[in-house]
Amino acid sequence: MFRYTKGSLAREILFWIIAVIYLAPFYLLITIALKGDQEVFATPALQPPTAPTLDNFGRVLTATGQSNVIQGLVNSVLITAGSIAVMILLGSVTGYVIARSTRRWSRGVYYLFLIAIVLPAQLGTVPLYIGARALGLTGSVWGMIILFSGMLLPLAIFIYAGFFRGLGTDFEEAAAIDGASRTQIFFRIVLPLMAPATGTVAILAGLIVWNDFFTSLIFLGGSDAQTLPVAMYYYIGSLVSQWNQIFAIVIISMIPILAFYLFAQKRFIQGFAGGLKG
Repeated sequence: MFRYTKGSLAREILFWIIAVIYLAPFYLLITIALKGDQEVFATPALQPPTAPTLDNFGRVLTATGQSNVIQGLVNSVLITAGSIAVMILLGSVTGYVIARSTRRWSRGVYYLFLIAIVLPAQLGTVPLYIGARALGLTGSVWGMIILFSGMLLPLAIFIYAGFFRGLGTDFEEAAAIDGASRTQIFFRIVLPLMAPATGTVAILAGLIVWNDFFTSLIFLGGSDAQTLPVAMYYYIGSLVSQWNQIFAIVIISMIPILAFYLFAQKRFIQGFAGGLKG
C-alpha cells in the first residue's frame, strides 16, 4: 500500500522544480515571440505580453529570397522524409542480413559500421563535396537525401541489427514452411515486428537531418534547395536585435519535429531499449 510520506513530498517538489527549469526556455520563446517591436524592449523578458500579436510570425513566413522560410520548410520536410525512407529500407535489410548471417564476415562488417558511427562525418566533408559536385548532386534535394542517407545509414544498421538479434526465428521458419520466399518473409513478417526499431531510426535520423546546419550550408548554400536552418541563418543575419522575430522563427522550426517526436515517442523508447539489448 502506497503511503504519502515526507520523502514523497520532497520528490514531488523536486520534480516540479525540474519541470519548471525545463519549461522555462519554452515560456521565454513564446512570451517574446508574441510581443511587438516596442514592447519587447520596454518590458522584462519574463513578463507576459500585454498585447499579444502574431505579426512576428507573419513577417517570418512572408520573407523572400535566401530568407524564404516557407521554401526552406518544404525542402527540410522533403529531405528529412526522403532520408528516413532510404535509411529504413536499406538499414533494415542490411541489419537483417548481418544479424541472421552465421559467417565470420558479418561480425566484422558490424564493427565497421560501429566505427562509422563514432567517427565524425565532418572529417569527410571535403572529399564528399568534391565527389558530390562532380556528380551534380550539390544544390539539390535528391543530392542531400543521398548524402544524409549515407552518413546516417550506419546508425540505422546498428539499431536494426541489435533488434533483429533479439528476435526469434520461429515466425520466419513457419512462414518458410508455408512456402513464403525470403523477400515475403522479411517485408510481411519481420519488418512489421520491427516497428519500435523503425520508430527509433525515424526519430533519431529525423532530428539529425532536420537540425543539420553545417552540411546543408556547405552543399546547399546559395541554391533554391536550402533547408530551414540555412534559411533561418540568412534571416537572422539580416536582423540586428529583433528578438521577437528571431524567437518566432525558432518556434516555427521546432513545431514539425516536436510534433513528430510526440507522435512516435513510444516507438522510440521501445526501439532504443531493444537496440541496447542487442
